[in-house]
Amino acid sequence: MTKKRVVGSAVLSLTLGLSVFTGSTFAQGVEAKNAKGLEEYRVLIEGTNTEKQKVKAQHKARWDFSGEGFTTTVNAKQYEALLKNKNLKVTKVEQVQLDTPSEVGPIKALATYPSTQAPWGIKAIYNDSTVQKTSGGSGINVAVLDTGVNINHIDLQGQAEQCKDFTQTSSQIVNNTCTDRNGHGTHVAGTVLANGGSDGAGIYGVAPDSDLWAYKVLTDSGSGYSDDIAAAIRHAADEATRTGTKTVINMSLGSSGKDSLISSAVDYAYSKGVLVVAAAGNDGYGANTIGYPGALTKAVAVAALENVQESGTYRVANFSSRGNPSTDGDFFIQERDVELSAPGAGIESTWFDGNYKTISGTSMATPHVAGLAAKIWASSPSLSHTQLRTELQNRAKTVDIKGGYGAATGDDYASGFGFPRVK
Repeated sequence: MTKKRVVGSAVLSLTLGLSVFTGSTFAQGVEAKNAKGLEEYRVLIEGTNTEKQKVKAQHKARWDFSGEGFTTTVNAKQYEALLKNKNLKVTKVEQVQLDTPSEVGPIKALATYPSTQAPWGIKAIYNDSTVQKTSGGSGINVAVLDTGVNINHIDLQGQAEQCKDFTQTSSQIVNNTCTDRNGHGTHVAGTVLANGGSDGAGIYGVAPDSDLWAYKVLTDSGSGYSDDIAAAIRHAADEATRTGTKTVINMSLGSSGKDSLISSAVDYAYSKGVLVVAAAGNDGYGANTIGYPGALTKAVAVAALENVQESGTYRVANFSSRGNPSTDGDFFIQERDVELSAPGAGIESTWFDGNYKTISGTSMATPHVAGLAAKIWASSPSLSHTQLRTELQNRAKTVDIKGGYGAATGDDYASGFGFPRVK
């Protein structure tokens, strides 16, 4: 008889779209509809304090970014009226949409065992083909900004210190809810810190002793507004300061364009001592295809490796976005540079229905690095976030990646400094 691992509650069978190569793109001017079927826009209002206060009196602010303005939701008529005010700058807030959807099979009500407790990516980053269980990360928070997380998955139970939803229209932040009906966020969280479950028979992440801050910034369809993402980044930084704890932010999402709100939020988090790790994107293998926020200098951009050997090393996946070849060899991070690479193709991890699924993307590579950062930081708590980043870079230099388009000896635009590992 096949044994089953019972999860907290049954989930009905259904299908949904998922981003397999889970980069994302910003779509300009995406409209929503209100309850009356009328078009609505999320907009950023900038201008003098006097003019902004006038608008705030008429339209409720969603997020106030101080000198950068505030966001609010208006209908089409109100939007046109605001555009006529010469004392204001009014721009539509960009919307993130996970791309490359594919169908996911029927979802089971009971959890099965994973095909392996330590997927190939875990074995690779631990540099141990026999490893079955992992450890590390105690006292370090990893904020996963994604589609939410099934914190009741048997291999994630007890990991979530915070669970918050930034996507609800009725409130800015809804505490104690971060429901994931997409799967992406739960998969990412599992790679960071899955703990094998209460029976020890489940899957393991890189740093299972770390604490999860599950921030839902994308809806179940995989879309979300850049102001919500920016607010979540800032909130994570403020919470790190409030609690006096060390925090890593994992953003397995991206954009071909540079968003001012998210860029400013990354700068803010970095100034507060938070390490930001982000996906390079899935628009490879051409040069200069890296997405944002990974392309920012204050974020660690992660490329995806395949479980394939080429030129004596792992190979950078064709889908993985590449950086700027003109900065190859300098071992210095400039904007639009890939910094590190990690396992990202064919990665098995926890799924939102209590099961496990294997998917690919730089989204899957990023949590390997975020987990490693948490593990290193826990073992060396005196490190600053910049020193931690240097440690990751130094470890990467010892595992040079030479396989795949654009990969070469040393710092290259495909794999960056290389593949950082536990040992």
